[in-house]
This record gives sequence, structure tokens and C-alpha cells, in this order.
Amino acid sequence: MRQIDRLLREYGESHQNRSNIYIHAVAVPAIYFVTLALLWSIPTPSLLDYFSVSWAHVCVIPVLYYYFKLSGPIGAAMTFLTIISFFCIKLLVMLNISVWQFSLALFVIMWILQFVGHHIEGKKPSFLKDIQFLLVGPAWWWVHWLKRLNINY
Repeated sequence: MRQIDRLLREYGESHQNRSNIYIHAVAVPAIYFVTLALLWSIPTPSLLDYFSVSWAHVCVIPVLYYYFKLSGPIGAAMTFLTIISFFCIKLLVMLNISVWQFSLALFVIMWILQFVGHHIEGKKPSFLKDIQFLLVGPAWWWVHWLKRLNINY
């Protein structure tokens, strides 16, 4: 069994309830976005500023490598989500909305929602067993979309 199949199966065991699935369908990509936005908000050394690189740009490289290592289509999908996330960060800046304040508030709300979903499900979040599942969540979310598009992951 491929590693991605094993991880998705194990992650899916605590995501069976329809309400929990719907909550995760919104919260998982939102948390990915706000995590990048919070990393983007951390001040960078002047060398990184010179190249217009944020901590989000630095951190996303190993994260996308992880996804591509699991599956090419999931890696491509996560690259797409990353590009959209960076676009949304720039949009917040253009609208003169504090990126870190907006992101922190949304981060807290989305995590509360996820814990509500797991309370409804009656099962603990997978990442409490293995921190790796924090990265598996977005892959699990994408697999639903890839299957609808008849793309093998």
C-alpha cells in the first residue's frame, strides 16, 4: 500500500460524520491559508526583504516537497492552493486589512470549528496521534476534488 493511501485511510477514520466532513471542507483550506498568512506576517531579515521573500515562502518549499513526494497530483493541487493563498494575502494587504490580525482571528475560529466537528464525530483529531496529519488534512481535502475530476491521486 502506498504511503499516501495509508495516511488518507488513517486520517479518514476520524472523519466519517457528515457534519465533521463539511466543517473540515471549510476549515482545512482556511487553516492552510491563514497559517501561510501568519508566517508571511513574521518580520524577515533584511536579506530576505531584499528579495521580497517572506517566512511563508521559505516554509512552503519543504511543505510542497512533502506533498509532491506523496503524490504528484496532490503536490500540484497544493501548489495551486498555495498560489491562491498568496494571492489572498496580497488582497488583504491591498485592502489595508491587517494580515496577522485577520489571520489570527480566522485561525482560532477555524480550529474551534474543527474541534466541534471532532466532538460531533466522537473521535480525537488525527494529529494528536501523529503531527504529520496536520499536513495530511489538506491532501485529504484535495483527494475529494481530484476524484470528482476523475484525476488519480
